Amino acid sequence: MKTMYHPSMRMIVFTILSTIHLVVPSTGFAYVHKHVRTTSVPVSSSWNRNWRQWSSGTDEDDSATPPVMMNKIDRLEDLKESLVRLCVGSSNGGTGTKPSLGDVLSVVRELESVAEEVGIGQASSSSGLLSGEWELLYAPEDVTRSSPFFWAFRNAFPENASQIFSITDAIPAPIKEVGPAYQTIDTDAKTFVSRVKVATLGGIATSVMTTRATLLGSEGVDGMRWRIDTTKPEDSTVLQKLGPLGKVLNDNSKPFPSGEVLEKVRPGASEVIIRTTFCDEAVRISRDENYLDDVFVWKKKRDLATTSDV
Repeated sequence: MKTMYHPSMRMIVFTILSTIHLVVPSTGFAYVHKHVRTTSVPVSSSWNRNWRQWSSGTDEDDSATPPVMMNKIDRLEDLKESLVRLCVGSSNGGTGTKPSLGDVLSVVRELESVAEEVGIGQASSSSGLLSGEWELLYAPEDVTRSSPFFWAFRNAFPENASQIFSITDAIPAPIKEVGPAYQTIDTDAKTFVSRVKVATLGGIATSVMTTRATLLGSEGVDGMRWRIDTTKPEDSTVLQKLGPLGKVLNDNSKPFPSGEVLEKVRPGASEVIIRTTFCDEAVRISRDENYLDDVFVWKKKRDLATTSDV
């Protein structure tokens, strides 16, 4: 059955997409994320040893662990390192070649299997490890698709979303450049903030597309249901050039009620389920409930209680 909506909704859809990808002439806004320093992931042998000690969360002697289990834990750490190595070169605006989804899935599936055997990174809905700031390492499509706003948009327009995305994704650099992308999750406060930097016109106009969501509840051991609330371009370089006036405009402009608008198109569209099939203190693997073969790989940048990088 085709989705039916009032013609005025077409204008709303156009408005949403234009605010994400284009400079809006009437306001001078450009949707691009503020520059956030991307921390490279070291892969030296000393880092590998530190990674294993840190990600296990313990300095205890491993002698009490059965050899077979230790071998599997070592294999899990090897797979985590392999996954990070595979993804990090092209992540968040990197210049490396982006790995294929098939290559990433091959490592992810083995990692998930071994992790389940040893009981590490499981039950993400209740483990408490989701909370923190996460940096995107891999997205199967455009980096913007890491924002759950686009998952909700696809819920609202299941028959048209792919076509619309293909048009905006086809805009070449340097006319449009996307990344880095970050997510800040606080399961105790039930808040979720997605930030994606989008640059247009060769970087002349940039801002941070910020989507905020509210946690509605858990969906099984590895799922969480979030309601998309608002979307807003923040830290526009165009406004920054206006000095104090630009700061006032940036701080006081109201966010777009994207969740409310999507609900008018299709009831329930604003709600998305994020399945996190692996999550420890270092790496997170998440998926859209409706597109489980599309994996998003994240690296923890910092815990909520700290100000220094992890």
